[in-house]
Amino acid sequence: MPIITKISTQKRYTARYNIFLDEQYAFSVDEDVLIRYQLKKGKHVTDLEIVQIQHADEIRKAFNAALHFLSFRMRSEKEIRDHLKKKEWDDSIIDAVLHELRKQKLTDDLEFAKAYVRTCMNMGRKGPAVIKKELMEKGVNEPFLETALMEYTQEQQIKDAIALGNKFAKRNKKLSERMLRQKVEYTLSARGFPFGIIQAAIDGIDIGKGEAEEWEAIIREANKAKRRFANFSGSAYEQKMKQALFRKGFAIDLINRFLDEDTEDTEDGE
Repeated sequence: MPIITKISTQKRYTARYNIFLDEQYAFSVDEDVLIRYQLKKGKHVTDLEIVQIQHADEIRKAFNAALHFLSFRMRSEKEIRDHLKKKEWDDSIIDAVLHELRKQKLTDDLEFAKAYVRTCMNMGRKGPAVIKKELMEKGVNEPFLETALMEYTQEQQIKDAIALGNKFAKRNKKLSERMLRQKVEYTLSARGFPFGIIQAAIDGIDIGKGEAEEWEAIIREANKAKRRFANFSGSAYEQKMKQALFRKGFAIDLINRFLDEDTEDTEDGE
């Protein structure tokens, strides 16, 4: 039966120890494993015990890798599992690590989900549908999802939707009022805000345009359209212009006004 003849601390990793059996280096173990198995000079170990010790050390190394991964931020169990899989740990090792993490309350998918929701709320860039989708991708189960999303109140959702809507509207003032409203609603929907929240927020978003602003907007779009339809004339040109400007969200009476004035300008030019 092999006997431990020497135990030495590793120079680079002081929490790991080299184990020598019968004067020969045999393997290394983590300090936790050393203490748990009461490894010391003069101790006899069977082949089975060596296998058990080395298996325990593999679990400990994977556990330490998980702790390092968790040191940057909270993680879901799926994130931890995926990380350890990339490190090529076996499923049995990963299962043991996750069990120990739960035992020490170092992982909790419900608390992780709540913290994730709060972080997204503070950033104010995502609605509940997008947050829920991201949490599902991180492996959080449905009951935890619903509980965590309760952190994101409707009042806060409306506030965030208004802020996002105003930011978008400010960058797209050149659009017609109808087109701007549609794009704001689409943007908020794509960000994960539900229809009811969007409708509640829309009145607080600065998408209304005065007559002068709308007139400036149609002139900009009409000048672009005129260049595209320069080869058309008469009713064909007028129809093309009406269709193009209507698709851009302008009211038909405003379109007719532009075409009337454009016709007068052309005639005056002649």
